[in-house]
Amino acid sequence: MKWAKSSRTLDLYARLCEGRRINKREEARRFGVDERSIQRDIDDIRDFLAERAVSERGDRREILYDRSSGGFIMAGSEDCLMSNSEALAVAEILLESRAFTKKELGRILGKMIAGCVPQQNQRIASDLISNEMHHYVELEHGSPVLDKLWEIGKAIRQNHLLELSYQKQSADGEIVKRIVQPAALMFSEYYFYLNAFMIETDEHGRYARKYAYPTIYRIDRIRAYREMKGKVNTVYADRFEEGEFRKRVQFMYPGALVKLQFCYTGKSIEAILDRLPTARVLEGGGDAAGYVVEAEVYGNGILMWLLSQGSAVEVLRPESVRREMKRILTEMLGKYGKMS
Repeated sequence: MKWAKSSRTLDLYARLCEGRRINKREEARRFGVDERSIQRDIDDIRDFLAERAVSERGDRREILYDRSSGGFIMAGSEDCLMSNSEALAVAEILLESRAFTKKELGRILGKMIAGCVPQQNQRIASDLISNEMHHYVELEHGSPVLDKLWEIGKAIRQNHLLELSYQKQSADGEIVKRIVQPAALMFSEYYFYLNAFMIETDEHGRYARKYAYPTIYRIDRIRAYREMKGKVNTVYADRFEEGEFRKRVQFMYPGALVKLQFCYTGKSIEAILDRLPTARVLEGGGDAAGYVVEAEVYGNGILMWLLSQGSAVEVLRPESVRREMKRILTEMLGKYGKMS
C-alpha cells in the first residue's frame, strides 16, 4: 500500500502523541520510502509543534531523539491536558469520595486514563488504582446520578422551576411533592445535593420563594422530576452564591445564617480554620485558655461538628445554640445512666 505524504506524517504524529517511539529505519520499511523521507516528516512535525508553541501558549511539546531506544519520542505536554500525576490524584479523590456507582466510576476512570495519560503509562496508572477499584464499596442507595446531575444542571442554567418527587429521610421513606427553584449542585460527604428554593403561589397567583434560604435535597433521593412552566423573578441582590454558601454550611443541613462564637482548646487551630472557611480568631494564643473563634454558619449541621470536637469546644454564643448543645449533651449522658 502506497501512503500519501500527508497521511504518513499524520500517522507518525498520532503515534508520537500516543507515546510511541519512532525508528527511522523501521518506518521507512513500513511505508516503503527511504529514511530521508521519514526524517522530513519528523522535521515537519517539529515545525508544526514549534508554531503551536508560539500560537498556543500551553503547548510545550517537542520531538527528541532518544539514544537509549534508538528512536524519536514526543516530550513535554499541553497544559490543557492532565499530567500522569494529576490524573492519578483525581482518580484517588474520586475513589475516596464514593460518589458514584461502581459501574459509573469504572467508566469515568477508564475514559480519564485513556484520554489523559500517555499510552506508555496507561498500564501503570490502571495498576495503581486497580486494587482500590476491586474493593470499591458503593453507597447503600446504589442509584446512578450522572444523568440526573446533567439534567438538573441544565434546569439551573435555564432558570426553570422543577417539580420533585422526593423521598424523605424518615423510617417510612415517605415520598413528597415539592415545587422548587433549583439554584446549585454541590457535593459533600459522599453525596451530591441540589440546593433549591421552595416555591409557593402568592396572593396574585405568581410563583414566589417560600423562604429566604435554600432547602437541600440529596440527588439520589429525588425519585422523579419534571420541568414546569413559569419562572420566579429574582433580583440580582437575591441571586444564590454557592461558593459563599459552601463556606458556611456543615454536613449539608439547611437553616438560617448564624454568627457563632466558641472557645477552642484543642491541639490544632489550623484544622478548625480549614473546616470553617469563614472562621477567624478573635483572641487567644494557643495556651491553656485556648482560642475564641467566630464563624458564620448555616443550619443545624454545625451542631454535629461541634459535638464531634468533644471537650475541646465550648459554645459561647448565640445563647440558642449554647442551650441546644446543653440539651443534646444532657440527653446523651442520660443514655449511659448513672456513672459508677
